[in-house]
Amino acid sequence: MNPVELARPEIRALQPYSSARMEACGGSVWLNANESPWPSRGAEKGWNRYPDPQPAALRARLAEIYGIEPDRLLVGRGSDEGIDLLVRAFCAAGRDAILVSPPTFGMYATCARVQGAGVVEAPLDCNFALDVDAVLAAITPAVKLVFVCSPNNPVGAGAARAGILRLAAALEGRALLVVDEAYVEFVEPGSGFGSVANGLDAHANLVVLRTLSKAWALAGVRIGCVLADARVTALLRKVMPPYPLPVSCVEAALRALAADGESAMRERVAVIRRERTRMRHELAVLASVHEVLPSQANFLAVRFADAGAAYAALLKAGVVVRDVRRYPRLGDALRISIGTPAENDRVLDVLRAIPNLAERAADLRVELPA
Repeated sequence: MNPVELARPEIRALQPYSSARMEACGGSVWLNANESPWPSRGAEKGWNRYPDPQPAALRARLAEIYGIEPDRLLVGRGSDEGIDLLVRAFCAAGRDAILVSPPTFGMYATCARVQGAGVVEAPLDCNFALDVDAVLAAITPAVKLVFVCSPNNPVGAGAARAGILRLAAALEGRALLVVDEAYVEFVEPGSGFGSVANGLDAHANLVVLRTLSKAWALAGVRIGCVLADARVTALLRKVMPPYPLPVSCVEAALRALAADGESAMRERVAVIRRERTRMRHELAVLASVHEVLPSQANFLAVRFADAGAAYAALLKAGVVVRDVRRYPRLGDALRISIGTPAENDRVLDVLRAIPNLAERAADLRVELPA
């Protein structure tokens, strides 16, 4: 089935805006876009011109990294823009809906509600794992997009590739399955929780979201990708603003994505994985901690005897963590990103020093395996 048939009919029929840069072909004197012929004072050369809507060099490099063809890749302003474009293209206000599995990333539901679309829930199971059968049981004819966050935010649990691909097959012709892989670079090799991007050939209704904000350390640059059937990426371009990517951001991304930048990224990810293991062991023996949830991401969700007191103690020491107590089944939890070894040590020192808990924590501490 052509996945675009699930989109809003008015979007399928839409004649997209054609920008001056898209229509430009050759030439050395550009007078087609009402741009300034001079750069602004102190600006880089070329900044007076509108950027390429989908920079060829950036798309080619990202396609190489993700192992897909460039026409299956749409570059935008972080994963958030991809989520918004999908909801606007596939969900009509007052008629269509998305499905989410809480606790999960809040932007899926936010984008749906801004669009006037419904939100159907199929919660994660008791271990915060994706419940494929529960998702399928919750599907209604209104659901056009099913969002799966893997690894999950704010918990950190991965969704098994086999389960995701089974879900994609079961949703064929009914809904798009959108897998948000913002944290997938941090997954332990061999865990079974890796990327499903290589499933795009077999499942035309599968969409994968990727970002440069996390492992690639470019959160301030705001670049993310939608990986999908080429017909889906072409449809999303119809509703995408004409010039989404600033030239400076594209240049920064290309520098980071070069071979030496990729090597540096992989070294940092390895450090994060090691620190994640260390922090899980060290946090788990603190008397103030009830549980450290398993994580495949660059953070840990930690249950506290008194999460409010732990948050306040960390903040007083200048350490800012995320209070996730508003999420379902996380009413006693904080989300702690994995920082540098020194930053992680500071977190541990603060939590060990909470009154009346330091002595017991020291008694319970264990040695990590080599």
